[in-house]
Amino acid sequence: MADLDPVIHAEARLRVVASLATLGPKDQMLFTRLQEILSMTPGNLSTHLRKLEDAGYVEVTKAQLGRKPATYLALTQRGRGAFETYRASLAALLENTEPSA
Repeated sequence: MADLDPVIHAEARLRVVASLATLGPKDQMLFTRLQEILSMTPGNLSTHLRKLEDAGYVEVTKAQLGRKPATYLALTQRGRGAFETYRASLAALLENTEPSA
């Protein structure tokens, strides 16, 4: 059986990583934009981002957007690698699963 990364495997974190993986390697997304895309509350999104950041998968950058504070998010190289490994492990798991009768 394939090992699925437990940090990514939680549904909300999988959605976060999958969304950020659509960006280019040097691109970032505003926290508020990701929150809007995923329909998550700020607190819930922050909690999952913290776990991903602690694992080294997501980089969080605080900045100013005009006069307002802004939080930018991006997958790290480690995060991209972990997501690709997760996808490959999931594909292998699905390929080896026999349908039930």
